[in-house]
Amino acid sequence: MSTLFTRIIDGEIPGRFVWADDRAVVILTIAPITEGHALVVPRAEVEQLTDAPDDLLAHLGVVAKTVGLAQRAAWGAPRAALLVAGFEVPHLHLHVLPAWDESSLSFANARSDVPPAELDAAAERLRDALRAAGHGAHVPADLTSPAL
Repeated sequence: MSTLFTRIIDGEIPGRFVWADDRAVVILTIAPITEGHALVVPRAEVEQLTDAPDDLLAHLGVVAKTVGLAQRAAWGAPRAALLVAGFEVPHLHLHVLPAWDESSLSFANARSDVPPAELDAAAERLRDALRAAGHGAHVPADLTSPAL
């Protein structure tokens, strides 16, 4: 059975795509801890961090760094934070978010009440920052599709 993330990647469930390449996609979460909170997800169904091949983890880390740099630029954050939990979906994903302090990095601060228009605006802001940083080749043409 496909995971939730595979169903999003396959277009069965909507997602807000900000990055796509042959190994990974980046989507905005629907429950952000901070504005611009994104998920780096491998296309392959890998259940958790410790199951991933080293080369895939290295690739996900580079994508997370790239997204984090764009988040810092777009939101003026002093840091980009990286969280790996994976309890909510059995498909490896890295949480990357603009961060101002450690106290804001708790999943207890995740908001499930963000209006769709605000999530769309945050996605476009991050997509614009990725393009401005020279990564336009990895920004999908359509916010709702992982295709380039």
